[in-house]
Amino acid sequence: MKRAYYSNNIQDFLLEPDSSVLGELTANHSNRTLEELQVKAWRKQITILKNQLHGFEGQIYFEFAIPRMGKRVDNIVIINNVAFIIEFKVGDSGYEKHSIEQVIDYTIDLKNFHEGSHKINLIPVLVATNATSVEEQNVHIIDHKTAAKSNQYDLAKTLEKFLNLDNEPINIEYWENSIYKPTPTIVEAAQALYKGHNVQEITRSDSGTINLSKTADCINSVIDKSKAKGIKSICFVTGVPGAGKTLAGLNIAVERMKADEDEHAVFLSGNGPLVDVLREALTRDEVLTAKENHEKLSKKQAGIKANAFIQNIHHFRDDNLLSNKAPIEKVVIFDEAQRAWTNDQVSSFMKRKKGIEEFNKSEPEFLIDVMNRHTDWCTIICLIGGGQEINTGEAGLEEWINSLKNHFPDWEIHYSSSILDSDNYLKSDESKKWLVRKGISKIGLHLAVSVRSFRSEQLSNFIHELLDIKIENSQRIYSEIKNSYPIVLSRNLEKAKQWLRFKAKGSERIGLIGSSGARRLRPLGIDVKNEISAPSWFLNNSQDIRSSYFLEEVATEFDIQGLEIDWACIAWGGNFHMNNTDWKYQNFKGTKWQNINKEIDKEYLKNTYRVLLTRARQGMVIYVPEGNDLDHTRPKEFYDKTYEYLREIGINEIE
Repeated sequence: MKRAYYSNNIQDFLLEPDSSVLGELTANHSNRTLEELQVKAWRKQITILKNQLHGFEGQIYFEFAIPRMGKRVDNIVIINNVAFIIEFKVGDSGYEKHSIEQVIDYTIDLKNFHEGSHKINLIPVLVATNATSVEEQNVHIIDHKTAAKSNQYDLAKTLEKFLNLDNEPINIEYWENSIYKPTPTIVEAAQALYKGHNVQEITRSDSGTINLSKTADCINSVIDKSKAKGIKSICFVTGVPGAGKTLAGLNIAVERMKADEDEHAVFLSGNGPLVDVLREALTRDEVLTAKENHEKLSKKQAGIKANAFIQNIHHFRDDNLLSNKAPIEKVVIFDEAQRAWTNDQVSSFMKRKKGIEEFNKSEPEFLIDVMNRHTDWCTIICLIGGGQEINTGEAGLEEWINSLKNHFPDWEIHYSSSILDSDNYLKSDESKKWLVRKGISKIGLHLAVSVRSFRSEQLSNFIHELLDIKIENSQRIYSEIKNSYPIVLSRNLEKAKQWLRFKAKGSERIGLIGSSGARRLRPLGIDVKNEISAPSWFLNNSQDIRSSYFLEEVATEFDIQGLEIDWACIAWGGNFHMNNTDWKYQNFKGTKWQNINKEIDKEYLKNTYRVLLTRARQGMVIYVPEGNDLDHTRPKEFYDKTYEYLREIGINEIE
């Protein structure tokens, strides 16, 4: 994939007519309307760079793609041993904070995800064309805590400050041909896909992308066949951990929305905070894009479209209780479909919350029944996670199969053969045999390649061993990841917060998270019962006291499951602590702790800490309070043994 709209060596660029450079930029621009403002900006950039790059040798790139962010950096200029990441703000007379963050974000993205940039010097440069000169450049530019600043006249002087001609120059050919392995957050992926980027642009440019594309092709062929022949169909999509099932679902929803708006493709999830955050992120991004393109679009207008595209599965269910008509949606994608409720759970909910005395359907049966109201065609795509502990009232894949077998025999079923390979998905041999007889097995419906970074996979393994108290395995994995993924301990909350603020660069998000059962963190200013606004916490900027950046409001496992931040402080509670050689599981009721004795409830609590300890993309600090023996609800022994266990694994305390 061609990453830049224009690239050339510097000497040839200086000799090439401006019109030729501009022509290539224009020709490679996307199909969207090219704004006159953009053309003027390119003209200005070309003029400035030609004036300032005399005497330098190297390579220049215009509009270089930053896949994870779905954006392009204005210029990359490689001279000797340095790659300069340059962002122009034509007409600006000051070096604005958000512009500095923008170019740092581009730089960090390349450093983390572009193989050829891992070990080279990358310098972020902000060019505010009409700003005053900055003589003293901050020492933190090299470690990307800030950016070099230049106006249109002193760019050459700025670049020279960071060159060391004695060092080995960057291998341009290797750098250009290096693979890009971005791992976008689900919010970034949703924004980029919704904006029109394809899955190849925003994910790892290797087998992971191929796998996602094959799955998309497979599902699209099922939908097209159903549409052409008037068939009602259902697809069960499986995947290895980290394979991107949610990403695959969002990708399908966007592709079908682009293919035919009359299909009203919708992405449904039972994860309320995830739905709220994604909707708000898409709404804000579309309003911002419209503003940049000088178009009028209100937040309300953008929100209507985003809310139709991503819906809470329970709201979808409830809306269709009010009418017996077919829904407007012809294509629905159910995320985490194995978590749909059983007959008993739905019946109990309907009686308690809706006043419906006799409701005798499981959620899978009801959802299929809703789509079955269509007189012609429709397609359901179920994204299925396997090997996950099922919470109370969650039906699993078995109930989807039983519903089809007993009530919807005419539906065409497409499934991944991986469903048959283990008991993670279906435990009943009878269900497996029926599926083989009735369904159509398709390789493309299994996502076999993880699109997570190596770092994420290793972290997941480390936390698994840590929670299972496998000390030697934990020590081994920690020694492998500690240099690329910092994990530290603190017994002082303010020091933990300072560590986060120091580590974060650009707009990297920091946040305070804790278990919803860690009630006795409240004396320390961490109130897990205080509800947060997930969109504000995850999306608002560092000036907003409701945002995660302020490190005041704490997000629990319910707020953050399915989402991520860059750097996290995990506040360890007394509800789950080391007790000699095993974990102690507790609930806080009234004025004291009560033991948790049921094995399934213990597993849920352990999984709470598994979620919390795997939410940070870049690194984390684990805050273990000191405890207070004068308070019977938080004695020192609750915390000291947990701290000692984490130290034994090798995690160091910050100074």
